Amino acid sequence: MTVSAVVACLWVIAATITAFLPMRHQYAPGIALLVAAPVLIIWIGYDYGWFFGVLGLAAFASMFRNPLIYIYRRARGERPEVPK
Repeated sequence: MTVSAVVACLWVIAATITAFLPMRHQYAPGIALLVAAPVLIIWIGYDYGWFFGVLGLAAFASMFRNPLIYIYRRARGERPEVPK
């Protein structure tokens, strides 16, 4: 198993632990995971090929769909509601 696969497994475990936290405690680790994901996806794509990079991108978009929608709406100038 390559280093990128091990790091990806650790990223998934960290994302799962973050999902179990209460919403108010998810922001800091969630942002760190959100920033680290593109680097990890590119790394996996480099090691295993573009197909697995696309699969990683799809998994990332599925897991972070609400934060990505929020960022998209903020970029468009809207004021989306943040869950409490």
